[in-house]
Order: sequence, then structure tokens, then C-alpha cells
Amino acid sequence: MKRPFDFWYIFEAILDLLPYLVSTFMMLILSILGGTILGSILAWTKIRRRPLATGFADFYIYIIRACPPIVLLFLVFYGLPEILLRGFGIDTNHFSQLFFVVITFSLLFSATMAEVIRSAVAAIDKGQREAALSIGLSDMQAFIRIILPQATIIALPNFANSLIVLLKEGALAYTIGFIDVMGKGILMIGNQYGAHALEIYIALGLLYWSITIFLEQVFQKMEMKFAPDKVYRVEKRSEKERRKHEF
Repeated sequence: MKRPFDFWYIFEAILDLLPYLVSTFMMLILSILGGTILGSILAWTKIRRRPLATGFADFYIYIIRACPPIVLLFLVFYGLPEILLRGFGIDTNHFSQLFFVVITFSLLFSATMAEVIRSAVAAIDKGQREAALSIGLSDMQAFIRIILPQATIIALPNFANSLIVLLKEGALAYTIGFIDVMGKGILMIGNQYGAHALEIYIALGLLYWSITIFLEQVFQKMEMKFAPDKVYRVEKRSEKERRKHEF
């Protein structure tokens, strides 16, 4: 028999779910680190324009971005153990689900970050690199001291959007038994035989919504701090467009 909707149960569910945000953030942070490192390597490969390496990077990015997250998650979860066992004799039966989740979402995030980083670097005037080289800086020094700080600021909005997408895609991790905030919610519904399912899903939605709003505010503050002129220009342009439509 289905129980009637209980508004106050939403708050009880949130209190039960909150401790499992630790697992969600752990997965998110590790995936960001892995994806950013791999994405930086791919972006550098594309920037250097070596035909073979660039072709491989393009192929990798195309394949990963075309693969649905849940399909890639299952491929990693079921396929990687076979590769490790048959190729290297490594038994993954004792590995945590977090390992496979981080591998999957690092791969997904790396494909996005490769394009974010490449486009941010490409937006920097080439004359700045040439000027840095002319005063005696090496190519690597010019990139680290001159290009990278500016590219980081340019990449902030796209990085923030990619991070939010990763947060939402990470909710799929429960499908392989990873118990984060989403996994706990599914367990709660199962343990209660579907009772209060609506309230629990609302609680999950509120938590993800709150995290998303928080991340958006953090990155907006960072962008205003490091690139106030850019933010001001965007706001003024939006205000002009709004006034134009009013008339």
C-alpha cells in the first residue's frame, strides 16, 4: 500500500543523506584531478600540432565524448578487471567501486577539459608568447608565467560548467554499487519498499540543486576577482540587450 506524501519526511531524508556527501565530493575531487591532468596532456598535444599525436588526441576526445556516461561506466567496471587480470595478472575483486568510478569520470572529464584548455590557450594573443621569448624566457617559462595564468581565467566559466555536468553525471555511480548521496537515496527507497520515494527524490534534488548553486557562486566570485573587467563588460552588454528588448 502506498503511503501518503509526507512533506516533513523530506527534511528527515536530507539529514540521512548529508553524511554521504563526503563520498560524492571525494569522487568529484579525484575525478577532477585525474581528468584535468589527462586533459592538460591532450590539450598540449593538440597545441603542439604533431600529426600522429594530434590525431590520437582527436580520436580519443571524439570517442569519449560520443560515449554515454553510463555505457562508459559499465565498460570500465566490467571491462577493466578483465584487462588487468588477463594482461597483468591483477585481481580487482578487492578494489573499491570508487576506483572504477574515478577512472570513468576522469576519462569523461579529460575529454571536456582538453577542449576547454586548448580553446583558452588559443584565445591568448600569440604576440605575448613571442614577446616572452624575445626577452630570454624559454618556451616552457613563457607558457607557465605568461600564457597559463591568462588561460586559466578565460577557462573558468567553461570549467565551472564542466564541473557541474560532472557532478550530475556522477549520480550514475550508484548503478555499480557506489554508495554516495545518490546511492544512499536509492538504498533508502529499496529498504522501505518504495515508500516515501517521492520525498527522497525531492531531498536528493534539493541537495544537488544546493551544491550547484554553491559552485556557481564560488566560480562567479573567482571570475569577478581575477577578471573584473571581463565580468563588467558582460554585465553591461546584457543590460544593453535587455533595454533594447524593452523598447
